[in-house]
Amino acid sequence: MSNFVVVAAMWRVNIISFRKEQTMSTAISTPYRYDVVGSFLRPKRLHDARERFEAGNIGKEELASVEDAAITELVAKEKAAGLHVITDGEFRRATWHLDFMWQLGGVSHQKTHTGLPFHGEQAMIDDTFLTGKICPAAHHSFVDHFRFTNSLSDATTVAKQTIPAPAQTFAQFAMPFALSNTRKYYKTDQDLIDDIAVAYRVVIDELYQAGCRNLQFDDCTWPMTVDKSAPEMWDTDEAGLRKVREKLLCANNLVLEGLPADLTVNTHICRGNFHSTYACSGPYDDVADYVLAREHVHAFFLEFDDERSGGFAPLAKVPEDKLVVLGLITTKSAALEDKDAVIARISQAKAYVPLRRLCLSPQCGFASCEIGNKLTEDQQWAKVRLVRDIAKEVWGE
Repeated sequence: MSNFVVVAAMWRVNIISFRKEQTMSTAISTPYRYDVVGSFLRPKRLHDARERFEAGNIGKEELASVEDAAITELVAKEKAAGLHVITDGEFRRATWHLDFMWQLGGVSHQKTHTGLPFHGEQAMIDDTFLTGKICPAAHHSFVDHFRFTNSLSDATTVAKQTIPAPAQTFAQFAMPFALSNTRKYYKTDQDLIDDIAVAYRVVIDELYQAGCRNLQFDDCTWPMTVDKSAPEMWDTDEAGLRKVREKLLCANNLVLEGLPADLTVNTHICRGNFHSTYACSGPYDDVADYVLAREHVHAFFLEFDDERSGGFAPLAKVPEDKLVVLGLITTKSAALEDKDAVIARISQAKAYVPLRRLCLSPQCGFASCEIGNKLTEDQQWAKVRLVRDIAKEVWGE
């Protein structure tokens, strides 16, 4: 019997006995009619503090104090902008995904010499690789991060926690560039997926016990299978890409299986977001039968800010019990969208998904990595307000 089967059985038995810490708000769930993906531009004092920390000039406690103050100020701004879903802006992370992975057993990292190829710029984020089999963290710091954010929620707001999708962690170690090292520890992809599922379940258990009822998987893997360079990226042909998609779906759904009924899990799908550049292009058509039709999340935050995302027709694959959050406001540009043009696109989307099942957000975070995108904080908040104003006009709420 695999480790996953044993742990999954224990999970189901123990669901009813979870210790539930008091949450600040239970009346609001995600996605809200107007929402955000999660990350925000870091203020200068936070950038400065991290530089001093990395240079050894301040310790962890002083850095955490600066982070706490910056997050407290951020949440106040989120509330002032009318948001009902709050996040910590991912202010305690270097990247949206790798910081989570680095705390899992069997995962290590080092400064990169080459970075990742984005269009127009190399993303200089750490090389991340296996040094053993993946196992749960003794205690994942993201749980403490959530507790702090949750303490800032109130009767009109709810805190959500963002983490990379299980498929994202699978891809990190299963893509051809990493596979020779990964095969030292895993003979098959399914063995890797099983261990990732065990590690994720433990973190989600901790988050749930800490009061988290709104979780978001961030997932760039699906566009990586439809980009024109996908066969080269995955070292396979179209038939092989279909097998990759089944594995990505398995990685996500294995973690989603049997979670507590009152835990909302949504997913956000994008094509890469680093310093206003992107990694992939391609419509949802070839992945709709996998992720949109069959992934067991409550809602899909989908990037639709430019032609790289294709049209809305794949939304017809989304089951009737799931919501779609249209990412029509770009975070990659400072230019503020035309309200009427956005409303016209919402009207186009409702040909495939009824308006009552649609929501609105920016297409991605404003700072998926700490470098942030190329706009100012004022421009960032103008976009958040635009999302709110359009939603109120379209849905009357």
